[in-house]
Amino acid sequence: MLVTGSTRQNDVFILGVAGGSGSGKTYFAKALAEALGENATIVYQDNFYIDQSHKFDHDGGSVNFDHPESLELTLLAKCLAELKAGKATEIPVYDFKTHSRMKDTLRVNPTTIIIVDGILIYHPDYLRAQFDEMIFFDTPESLRFERRLERDVVERGRTVEGVKAQFLR
Repeated sequence: MLVTGSTRQNDVFILGVAGGSGSGKTYFAKALAEALGENATIVYQDNFYIDQSHKFDHDGGSVNFDHPESLELTLLAKCLAELKAGKATEIPVYDFKTHSRMKDTLRVNPTTIIIVDGILIYHPDYLRAQFDEMIFFDTPESLRFERRLERDVVERGRTVEGVKAQFLR
């Protein structure tokens, strides 16, 4: 979701929403952003994945998307700092079907509330320091797996076997 707007530096509040894959964080972030309307923007950690196309076979390969090294978290921190300072930023676009970062970016303007959605956003200290408030979804693994399985098969063209093997790894 791209929401435009402009604010002064002290008016930007950054909320982190984290939890395991399939925990409900994206559902919550979208519902909150919808309730807040034009005052909120969501920034997705998923846009900051490093190009994995050379490692990814059709159904998973050797890619571990749940490891901090699969993400450019320093760029995420830089983008959040720009938004916090009241400046627009360019967010990368990641394509999960090709496992590559697209050439186009999303221009995001600061809004009163920036909601950051991601599984690893609390991992590095320098990124955690960007958040004014943090929420963590602790969801049972079996429910998380069911949700991820449905998402990856329907939205990302994966097979049941490939999703299961990657989740268990």
